[in-house]
Formats: sequence, structure tokens, C-alpha cells
Amino acid sequence: MDLNTVAEVISPAGVGQWRPGDAWLGGGTVLFSEPRPHLTRLLDLTVAGWPALTAGADELEIAATCTIAELASSGYDIVSRCCHAFLASFKIWNVATVGGNLCAALPAGPMTALGAALDGTCLLLSPSGSRKVPVRDFVTGEGTTVLAEGELLRSVHLPTDALAARTAFRQGSLHANGRSGVLLIGRVTAGGGLVITVTAATKRPHVLSFPMLPSAEVVQIALTERIPDDEYVRDVHGSPAWRRHMTRLYAEQIRRELCP
Repeated sequence: MDLNTVAEVISPAGVGQWRPGDAWLGGGTVLFSEPRPHLTRLLDLTVAGWPALTAGADELEIAATCTIAELASSGYDIVSRCCHAFLASFKIWNVATVGGNLCAALPAGPMTALGAALDGTCLLLSPSGSRKVPVRDFVTGEGTTVLAEGELLRSVHLPTDALAARTAFRQGSLHANGRSGVLLIGRVTAGGGLVITVTAATKRPHVLSFPMLPSAEVVQIALTERIPDDEYVRDVHGSPAWRRHMTRLYAEQIRRELCP
């Protein structure tokens, strides 16, 4: 879709160039998907030259401009599963970015699921400085994030121990090639506990942490107590009742898979 109110596309030298009517441009697959009459200028991040992936001793740094195709090449099974949750063509994989998927804040965003499930952290930049926010807290609702006016998502940082942990993945959709209606990831922690992350079914990520491997009853009680009924999404991709049922079903499947 043409953004016919945009009069200028620039290569920003920094976040200090932001002004009202601006938007950060990464891959543009979300930005150009609907009318945005309030925009007059795009700040093109693709020329920033940020390395897509930087592997350190303790973490994997993922640039906001890293494409899904580049991320899928990282070699981690859980990363590959989340990339395939897009159910998108290779054309989208080579354009859509990790940062764009997070900032779109769609319930079905698989990059939100990945970051929240692996204790990821977002690095945010603004004219006044920088701050770090856990990925689990970055998305606050359907289409909303913690980003302030002019603030920029620079990168996502995933701990290497979480990337190497035993995980289980469950994704549900009403159609074979439909958008995720439910997406759960389970992870065994270094201390022998279990973390179950619920996304797609809910308006924002919900991360349930258990200090030791829990029983089926403990998991189901936690789902009931920690995720209010009004948190489940209602749209063409599934009713709240169906999403809640599938969340509980997948959570038990994950528990059985990861608990010896």
C-alpha cells in the first residue's frame, strides 16, 4: 500500500532526528500494510549497518533490522520453529524484520513468543539515552508496546543458556495455513524448573515460571489464576473459549514432553 502522505525518506544519523509524523522503517511489511495518514517522513534503518546476528559468550544479539531469513540461519531449533510460525513466503522472510514483528505487537507475533520464552531483553534508544526492557514486558496489548514517542528498538538479546535449553513448541490455528491462534513454548531452566510462555492466544505474553517440574494440576491452576479470561483474544482466528481450551491442552502436552 502506498503511504501517499510521506514526502521524504531519510537515512537517520541517530534517534535525535525524530520529529512528529515520523516512522522508523525496517522491512516495511507491516508499515505498508495499512493506511497511515499521520505519517510524513520515514527514517530508513536498513542503512544503519547493524550486524544481523552477533554471538557472544553469554548471549545472542539480534539487530532490530535482522530479517527472519537471517535469524532462521542461526542454527537453534527453537528459533527455527518460531520463524516457521510466520507461515510466510520466502519473499516475506527476506524482508520482514525481527524488530518490526515485535513493534507491530500482534498477538500472533512469533518473535514476541521467542523473546519472551527465552528471557530475552530489548535494548531501546531515545534522544535522552537508552534502557532495557524484558521482551515479556515489551508488548503491553494488541498493537501496543512500551515504546515512547520517538523511541527505537535497537536490538534483542537472548541468553545462550536459554537458547541451548530443552524446549517444547506448540502452535495451533483454525486453518492449515492460518495465522497462529495459540502459540506456547516450554523451557526447562538451568535450575531444573519449567517456564511456559503463552502467546497468540492472549493479548500480551504471559510467562508462567515454576521453580521445579510441576504436576498437571499445578500448571492448570497457574493458567487459571494468572491469565484472566478477558486476556484471551477474540478475532477471526479463534474465539476466546477455543484459545483458552487449546492453551490448557498444549500446556499439558508441553509439561509431559519436558517432565521426565
